[in-house]
Amino acid sequence: MTELNSAKEQISAASKANNESPQLTDRRLSAREWMEKLHLPRMQRFAFRTWPLIADRPLRWIKSDANLVEKPEVDDDEVIKVTQFGQTMLHVNLPQKLQDQGVILTDIFTAAHKYPELFDKYFMTTINSKENLLTAYHLAYFNTGLFLYIPKNVEIERPIEAEIVQDSTQNEPLISHILVIADRGSRIKFIQHLTTVGDHENTANMMIELIAQENSEIDFSSLDEFGPHTHTYFKCRAEIGKDAHVEWAVGLMNDGDTVGDMDSELLGDGGYANSKMIAVTTRGQEVGVNNRVTNHGKHTTGLINQRGVILEKSELIFNGIGQIIHGAHGAKADQQNRVLIMSDQARGDANPILLIDENDVEAGHAASVGPVDQQQMYYLMSRGIPRAQAERMVIRGFLGAVLSAIPAADVRNKLITILERKLADGQQYE
Repeated sequence: MTELNSAKEQISAASKANNESPQLTDRRLSAREWMEKLHLPRMQRFAFRTWPLIADRPLRWIKSDANLVEKPEVDDDEVIKVTQFGQTMLHVNLPQKLQDQGVILTDIFTAAHKYPELFDKYFMTTINSKENLLTAYHLAYFNTGLFLYIPKNVEIERPIEAEIVQDSTQNEPLISHILVIADRGSRIKFIQHLTTVGDHENTANMMIELIAQENSEIDFSSLDEFGPHTHTYFKCRAEIGKDAHVEWAVGLMNDGDTVGDMDSELLGDGGYANSKMIAVTTRGQEVGVNNRVTNHGKHTTGLINQRGVILEKSELIFNGIGQIIHGAHGAKADQQNRVLIMSDQARGDANPILLIDENDVEAGHAASVGPVDQQQMYYLMSRGIPRAQAERMVIRGFLGAVLSAIPAADVRNKLITILERKLADGQQYE
């Protein structure tokens, strides 16, 4: 028996043990076949091909020890919150009034079983499993995830909070899929917080699909604090319909090597996407990000704003890609990619890329890579401020343009708290 046939038999058995539909099993098996033909994704000016991004582990179902994760305190019945530890769903709180309106918040496998008409229609359609080796691997082996559906014209004021905790008390990859469907005229805010328990070396393969239908609005925030022994590949993509609005706010404050793609596809006329990212790298960490917005529809707006800070011997690469497709009259694409280098042993780059195939459009870009302004440092230190504190003040000022643009105050405040921890940790080892 060939290695491929053996892998397919194992996947088929695991899928059956998880009570998955024949259709999902077939999709898993097809993806495993495509893994033999596909290659790793490309990242301009960033080397990651030797990273262990495909775990040498079969598809299997493991229950994590709930006692290792602090139990969420939900005193308010109106709080919307879900907690996952590895493959184990620890907690879901969805107010009854939202359930009565048809809102669905559950794990990805319950959604596949109970709501096949939604799952089959949207799961891995915005992200195609045949795009590269890691997307095929994701479909073949995904082992956890969340599903959120917001019906037509339902507006939820309070944010939906998702605590995703990687279980690294054992050698097991976290292959997570989050699928968010905002039906026409709906409004939601979603906050994802990623952390790690345990210190085993593991892979995290994280994918997010946002379906923003006509005149809907999704504010999606992600605060990443994965641990130092996690090698992460992430792919986040939004499909944005007519007059729909998507805001991304991502804080990469993890301690492990990370490579990934942000992507907003403005398919309908009048759509809007604003992709904001902050990253801070420390020690010998390596991080590379592609952030892309593609204008397909007329009078669409696609914005990218990325700022990164590099400490110690780390590396950070930002690639901003704005593309306007032929026929997207009146479209706007603008991006800013800025990197602040705090150490002469660090490496960073910011690469703005514009691909314009239409005349009646507005497009612009800005990029900068450089060391901290020594005049600013001298000014602060001459007033008795210690060097470490002065550096943090300069960094906060540098990142302020993105931080202040994050619309949700609670996300902004959480990100600032995490940022302070990351900066203090990085300065400790300088």
